[in-house]
Amino acid sequence: MLLAGTLGLGKLVAFYDDNGISIDGEVEGWFTDDTPKRFESYGWQVISNVDGHDHDQIRAAIEAAHENTEQPTLICCKTIIGFGSPNKQGKEDCHGAPLGEEEIALARKELGWEHDSFVIPEDIYAQWSALEAGQNAENDWNESFAAYSKAYPELARELIRRYSGELPADFSAQADEIIQQLQDKGETIASRKASQNTLNAFGPLLPELMGGSADLAGSNLTLWSGCKGVTKDDASGNYLFYGVREFGMSAIMNGIALHGGFIPYGATFLVFMEYARNALRMAALMKQRAIHVYTHDSIGLGEDGPTHQPIEQIANLRHTPNMSTWRPCDAVESAVAWKSALERNDGPTAMIFSRQNLPHQARSAEQVANISRGGYILRDTQGTPDAILIATGSEVALAMDAAAALEAEGKQVRVVSMPATDLFDKQDAEYREAVLPAAVTARVAVEAAQADYWYKYVGLNGAIVGMTSFGESAPAGELFKLFGFTVENVVEKVKSVL
Repeated sequence: MLLAGTLGLGKLVAFYDDNGISIDGEVEGWFTDDTPKRFESYGWQVISNVDGHDHDQIRAAIEAAHENTEQPTLICCKTIIGFGSPNKQGKEDCHGAPLGEEEIALARKELGWEHDSFVIPEDIYAQWSALEAGQNAENDWNESFAAYSKAYPELARELIRRYSGELPADFSAQADEIIQQLQDKGETIASRKASQNTLNAFGPLLPELMGGSADLAGSNLTLWSGCKGVTKDDASGNYLFYGVREFGMSAIMNGIALHGGFIPYGATFLVFMEYARNALRMAALMKQRAIHVYTHDSIGLGEDGPTHQPIEQIANLRHTPNMSTWRPCDAVESAVAWKSALERNDGPTAMIFSRQNLPHQARSAEQVANISRGGYILRDTQGTPDAILIATGSEVALAMDAAAALEAEGKQVRVVSMPATDLFDKQDAEYREAVLPAAVTARVAVEAAQADYWYKYVGLNGAIVGMTSFGESAPAGELFKLFGFTVENVVEKVKSVL
């Protein structure tokens, strides 16, 4: 609400239904703020003392709200809960329960309503029906857009594309070319920086991108070279500085996605995903293309300590239905994650990036293509492997080093990088069996996050190098050693399951 006032969103009108009652009764015992003054301090126009049972007063308030184009408006409606019910009005009894047939009959009598249930008298229907006006408005719009399309055909086609949710026709091919260039370049950088580099490459192709960060742009690296901030005086930008508002940002992203014409992305530290949890769940429920960027993804954060080191958040995201969750291991997987998130138009995506540098992984063209399947063989053996290592993010490099150490001892170990478990689970049975053959039961998963999630892939006889506690405050290298994210420990885990 404060952000809306700061940006002067004059088209926003909110109704405050003030009936003085909540589920537990009269609110005076736990709610005493002066709501109109609070919204005035936010920069809103406030219209107070509106009778919420008088449609003429409500109409007048709406018209006054529309006259103010510089501020959002709060219309404070004083109402009586259960209005018309002689025995229950003004009480919490009717907050979330039906009145009951007897009380409904009494309310009808009290209100002077003599018609049967679901009957709308013709005179009232004629006053309130908007069918004809709505049809006329739609006809006028269609005529205007047809004229616009004739005058500006390219712009009209672009509007149709953006509001249908389709990406530019050549985006996929251009993105694939960029991804291959990254593979050829072989850069070792933090995946949060790889994310920013990807935005610099993809951004000019996608004018519909609307970015933002919850007061962490310099850490999340969500600002790219083509970003321009949205302000009260200039709405032509493509980036919102949300301030310290993780939930507000995520809820606003849902609204932008529902409105259409834009693809919103927003960012914070992974551990602060908790503040936005309900908005993420709503994005998944509503199947909206909202892209969430989460950086500082593990105990690798270091000295900020356990309050800032995410442990259980990745599993939380993965367990959310219809949420696609990526944890890339290098710049190439980071770019593929962005491409997947942008091309997905039936749900939200969470992308989890590191603070620390991650080494580039060598891949064939086939391996690059298989990244988009969520899980793929990054290092293989001659013939059936003795064991399989599964890893994500910063732990993929650790798994590769452990596999090399085991090979030196005569063990054949496959490494599977699994940046997006939900996408891997959606692959056909033949592909999943080719990557994780059922006959190979000696499996170890490695991820610097909550461990138990990985039993679905390693089985009860497998092993997991993961987190079963909160982290500690120390340099990242010391923490990884303390919690067992070392070549020696991974090697021992593999030997324990062989």
